[in-house]
Amino acid sequence: MKTSLEHLAERAAAEGLLDVAYANVDSPFGPLLVAGTPRGLVKVGFPAVYDTEETLEELATKISPRVLEAPAQLDDVRRQLDRYFEGRLHEFDLRLDWRLTDGFRKRAQQAISRIPYGKTRSYTEIARSAGNERAVRAAGTACGSNPIPIVVPCHRVLRSGGALGGYGGGLPMKEALLRLEGVGIP
Repeated sequence: MKTSLEHLAERAAAEGLLDVAYANVDSPFGPLLVAGTPRGLVKVGFPAVYDTEETLEELATKISPRVLEAPAQLDDVRRQLDRYFEGRLHEFDLRLDWRLTDGFRKRAQQAISRIPYGKTRSYTEIARSAGNERAVRAAGTACGSNPIPIVVPCHRVLRSGGALGGYGGGLPMKEALLRLEGVGIP
């Protein structure tokens, strides 16, 4: 039986009043906040890093104030993340909404989105793919500001020489994601 919130979310979506839907997704690292728009997935928030209220305020400010918890709108995202964490999904098939990024960061994040499952790239390779081989630090910043981690797999970006570098969800999470994908950790 549907709750009144579910009915409200369905009605808002049907009437074109839902600009940003969000939901929580269980993960091996704790609940992730996922948000989507009619254009696609716009945000994945880590449990230990993003405060839910701050994330929702960011979405309301940068995209639209019409933000509503609507898990049904994100069923496909949730299903694909579940399959990924189970090791059964190697490539996400989701539309992405890139509105929370721009410029070089966006180009770098789009380059990151093309790194295949189980493979890694260096910050230098990402900078080169984004159009400025010397912008290695900016490539690192693009990883750190990635609004759609896991789906845009910044965990697959390593320092030259194979060192892990940083990760928004913490190094244990980066190591676990790489191990899940069969990448040997130095």
